[in-house]
Amino acid sequence: MASTPTAAVPDVIAVIGAGTMGAGIAQLAAQAGARTLLHDPVPEALERGVAGIGKVLDRLAAKGKITAEDAAAIRGRIEPAATLTDLAGAGMVIEAAPERLQIKLDLFNELAGILDDDAILATNTSSLSVTEIAASTPNASRVVGLHFFNPAPVMRLVEVVAGEHTSDRAVAIARAVGEAMGKHVVDAADVAGFLVNRVNRPYSLEALKLLQEQIATVEQIDRICRQAARFRMGPFELMDLIGIETNHAVAESFHRQSYGEPRYQPSPLAARKIAAGTLGRKTGSGWYAYAEGAAHRPDDVDPPATGGGNDRTIAIVGDLPVAAELRTAAGDAGFTVGDDDAWLVLDLRTDDDAPLPAGPRAVSLHRGSLHAIAPTAAGFHALAPLAAAQLIETTTTATTDPDAIERLTAFIAAIGRHPEPVADAPGLVAGRIVAQLINEAAFLIGEGNGTPEDVDAGLRLGVNHPQGPVAWADRLGVAHVVAILDALHRELGEPRYRVAPLLRRRLAVGGGLA
Repeated sequence: MASTPTAAVPDVIAVIGAGTMGAGIAQLAAQAGARTLLHDPVPEALERGVAGIGKVLDRLAAKGKITAEDAAAIRGRIEPAATLTDLAGAGMVIEAAPERLQIKLDLFNELAGILDDDAILATNTSSLSVTEIAASTPNASRVVGLHFFNPAPVMRLVEVVAGEHTSDRAVAIARAVGEAMGKHVVDAADVAGFLVNRVNRPYSLEALKLLQEQIATVEQIDRICRQAARFRMGPFELMDLIGIETNHAVAESFHRQSYGEPRYQPSPLAARKIAAGTLGRKTGSGWYAYAEGAAHRPDDVDPPATGGGNDRTIAIVGDLPVAAELRTAAGDAGFTVGDDDAWLVLDLRTDDDAPLPAGPRAVSLHRGSLHAIAPTAAGFHALAPLAAAQLIETTTTATTDPDAIERLTAFIAAIGRHPEPVADAPGLVAGRIVAQLINEAAFLIGEGNGTPEDVDAGLRLGVNHPQGPVAWADRLGVAHVVAILDALHRELGEPRYRVAPLLRRRLAVGGGLA
């Protein structure tokens, strides 16, 4: 996206919607120094919103994050507005109304007759088209997307989204407001999910697909995502937190807006939960059961202490980045890394051409499922960076050599990781989810709808990923990622696993996504 001119923050900013998101945005606007008008059509909601901001400011002052004087000044800049006409003097209005198109269209049409002609109309929509919202609004050039992440005062990211008719001035003012609020601002294209929610979509959809195929249980998938890939929350925990019906509605919106793109196919498992009325924490049960609304998460496993190699020889074959990390971990745990008389052979080759030492064999499943590439071996998959992982996944077939799985399990424990057995599949759980996140990022970047820098910043700051998909592609190696996707496409025959053209091109020339 071309650079936009700098602009001043409006003296008066109005926020419509006094729920959690709207109140948070109003707090940010007041903290940025603007006179802030907060409106909600429900008087009780407006009263709760203003009171809630006051309580947040009091807590911040009690913790020493702001002074009592600053808290009082911020509170003094927030003014409840009983009607839309009370917003007449605002230079920018940010709507945080419910995610229904007609509500936003009606709202902006009414505001167009109240505000000055040069006032900016910003929508906090996360799933609707900014272009479509603007299309029925007089002077569509002043409509811009300003998408905050929940909770707005805490999350460090905001997306600025230009519709087809959005002016450079509107974009510049939106950026200035986001920066004044202390946010990292990224430019996002007006496509389904914008930037962050689009690239993040596989986190829930691929987890649901793994569950549907019975590769692992809900508890295992969440635990693996946290302890093998270092995500802050597992996908099923997250769906229960935000509401299964909310997440499913976004998937349906993606599928509709993309005219049936297979990568966004909604899950029948989620639809079944919705039909049963089990929507997550709000209903007391979802993927998990909740006692009186209390949080629930599967227990983490405690990785064993390192050590215990006892001078056994481990052969680690292959040039993937994680192979080098496994060699280091093996040496640190007291194993001898070599080819002669191997107690266990870890096969991380990218093809079958490299010679393989004799010995019980454990195969990395980046090239395919165990039953397809080495049914008598043990199977595993490890993610780079290995140093951050507390868990490594394993699998077997009906014909797996008992010595191979016994020794693989012992080796994983000896290097201080928990061996987590799951069913057989390319990439197992964490590898498959991460590969799809990287692939989605490659589609978006390849279409010109985001930069590598914005993608990584967006996923880290907007949804708390441990690292961005571009950085992850560099750590894993593009060959590792493409191998998983090709194996999934080959074995499952589903177009959702086709490799993004940009990823395929970067593999051919030996580069990453940056």
